[in-house]
Amino acid sequence: MAILKNPFVIGIVSILVFLLLLGWYLDDEPDFIQLSRATAVEQQPVIGAATTSMLIKTAETLLNKRGGYMTNDKLPPTTLMDNVPNWEFGVLQQIRDLVKAMRNDYSRSQTQSLADPDLEVAEPKFNVDSDAWMFPSAEGEYQKGIDALEKYLVRLNDASQQNAQFYARADNLGEWLGLVEKRLGSLSQRLSQARPQVRINTDLAGDANAQQSTAAASEILSEASWFEIDDSFYEARGTAWALIHYLRAAEVDFGPVLRDKNAIPTLRQVIRELESTQQEVDSPMILNGSGMGMFANHSLVMSSYIGRANSAIADLRRLLADG
Repeated sequence: MAILKNPFVIGIVSILVFLLLLGWYLDDEPDFIQLSRATAVEQQPVIGAATTSMLIKTAETLLNKRGGYMTNDKLPPTTLMDNVPNWEFGVLQQIRDLVKAMRNDYSRSQTQSLADPDLEVAEPKFNVDSDAWMFPSAEGEYQKGIDALEKYLVRLNDASQQNAQFYARADNLGEWLGLVEKRLGSLSQRLSQARPQVRINTDLAGDANAQQSTAAASEILSEASWFEIDDSFYEARGTAWALIHYLRAAEVDFGPVLRDKNAIPTLRQVIRELESTQQEVDSPMILNGSGMGMFANHSLVMSSYIGRANSAIADLRRLLADG
């Protein structure tokens, strides 16, 4: 028992306990952002203000939530944590996709029109490596992207500056939803690989003349590493968290377009499915039980919600494409 009285041992144990408690405290996901707070609007909201404001707010939350931005941390306990960094990456992917859509589609009336100067600054800033920690740091570059978005929002709300525009058209919304559909489709596949499965190769299905670079087997074994299961799970939670906010904002900015297509119920169904992914996880760890076994398989449950949301987005895109 003498070893328990050793000051060195007591110090090491105390440090480990402190890091453990600090890691538990920092392992937290932010609450939802209220749309009414995210948009500084009066009675007549400016088209595009809801989407831009929500994009700014989610990016600020990424940097300023409890513990700050953790993905590029090099010291414990955050360097030993992977749930929040994977959540952050899911949010970051959606920020990047929406900024890209704003630069290429939302702010431009035609393919030959000029891109908005502030959005031209913002997009590359958010595409800095998420692990970069100096020269430049990810946080510093993302903050510059936020600053550029705020400048765009100021110009957007200023009626005297007609060079800042947000074109709420069905085709523009459809372009962004196409990016979302691909992200969710990939996530759903990765989550479903939590249990090994033999998948029929459908890579060239639908086109008799389609070709690919190298030959592939007709059946493919899909299986995720046990160490990657919780990574995909928390990335999906971050992705869904960001999308919920952006879709709520889209209902405001694209309201007339969505009502004209009778697409608001479908949009709300997408949001409802994504909200289901944000349920509190009661288990201390992400389980990988068999599909019909005694223990839960959190990845398959998450894949179900993501897959249904993806299917609803496909329906929404078809509604928007119809005349």
